Amino acid sequence: MILALDTSSAIAVAIVDGETTLAARSAFNPRGHAELLSGLIEEALTEAVAARDSIERIVVGTGPAPFTGLRVGLMTARMLGRVWGVPVEGVCSLDAIGAERGGDVTVVADARRKEVYWAAYRDGERVEGPAVSAPGDVRVSGVVAGRGGLLYPDAFPGAVDADPDPAWLVRVAAGLRERGVEMPTEPLYLRRPDVHGVPGA
Repeated sequence: MILALDTSSAIAVAIVDGETTLAARSAFNPRGHAELLSGLIEEALTEAVAARDSIERIVVGTGPAPFTGLRVGLMTARMLGRVWGVPVEGVCSLDAIGAERGGDVTVVADARRKEVYWAAYRDGERVEGPAVSAPGDVRVSGVVAGRGGLLYPDAFPGAVDADPDPAWLVRVAAGLRERGVEMPTEPLYLRRPDVHGVPGA
C-alpha cells in the first residue's frame, strides 16, 4: 500500500493499493497546509484500516509550487518515510493532471507574481516544461487544465479546473519506477522563494 500526498495546490492525501484508492482526503486552503495536512493523513489512515501498518512506500508531489505549502508536504513525506522505514518518491505535481486527462493538455498552476507554472503533455507524457512564465508566454497545446488557467481567462480561454490527484501521482511513479527513473524529493520551485535571507545579515 502507498501513502500519496500533494500540497502544490490543494492539500490532498490518498491511500492506494494497486490501482484502488482506499481512502482520500483533500482541502483547499492556501495558507493552511501545516495545520491541515497531518489531520488529513490521519483521517485517511483511519478510513483505510488495513493500511495503518501496511504502508510500503510514500509518493509525494514535488511541485512546482510556492515555497511554503510545497515544503510542508515534502518535509512531512520525508519524516514519515524515516519513521516508518519506507522509501519516499517524488513526482512532478503537474504530471498527475497531465496523466489523468490524457491527450494533448497544458497544465497551468498559479505561481503568484502574475506568473504561472506550466507543462505540456501528450497522452500522459510530459513533452515540455515544467517552467514558470507570464500567462501570455505559455505555449498552449490542447486543453488547458489547472487552477492557474482559471485565473487568466484572457490567456487561457476555456481552461478547466484541476488539482493534482495523489492517486495519479502513484500511477506516474509506477511508470517511472518501471523505467528505472530516479524520483528525488527535491522541490521544484523554478525560482527563488518569496522569503529569503538578507545578504550580509
